[in-house]
Amino acid sequence: MKKKIGLFFGTFNPVHVGHLILANHLLQYSELKEIWFVVTPHNPLKQKSSLLNDQYRYDLVWNLCEDYPGLKPSDVEFHLPQPNYTVSTLAHLEEKYPDYDFSLIMGEDNLKSFPKWKNYEVILERHEILVYPRYSEGVVEKIFEDHPKIIRIDAPRIEITSTFIRKAIKEGKDVRPLLPSKVWRYIDEMNFYR
Repeated sequence: MKKKIGLFFGTFNPVHVGHLILANHLLQYSELKEIWFVVTPHNPLKQKSSLLNDQYRYDLVWNLCEDYPGLKPSDVEFHLPQPNYTVSTLAHLEEKYPDYDFSLIMGEDNLKSFPKWKNYEVILERHEILVYPRYSEGVVEKIFEDHPKIIRIDAPRIEITSTFIRKAIKEGKDVRPLLPSKVWRYIDEMNFYR
């Protein structure tokens, strides 16, 4: 039986308690044995200019994962051709780790834009997608509603965003409750987002 790994893709700019709560929930209430935070250097659907340096974002994720043995930081996409496409990353991981069964973790907001992803049909054919609730505009396409590879997770609905945190830091607000303490300390020491 293959070891089940959840892949949580994101720019994590910065990673925050919402990501941690969700990842921990999935470790406790699903068949996943580990969750890898795949730090994305450049999402083809986002502007790159607002991103903190790749290595700094990886370090933030590393700080988050340090106290949780089932959570792992991953820089796999740093070493693949840019821009990254999830389908290519998955093919690379399948080849490198043939004994692992990879599932994608995504918010319902991403499921709504999933048809825009490169070769999304291939992803859906080869991998389960664990979808957590998010408030967002738009609708989920009918083909995804009862799809056997799309599993809706009854996780807490967390509406903290990295965008909100960056803006709050820039405005001098106290965001410590929104960030794991090691992540906050690193952001504070490095003067990020100010």
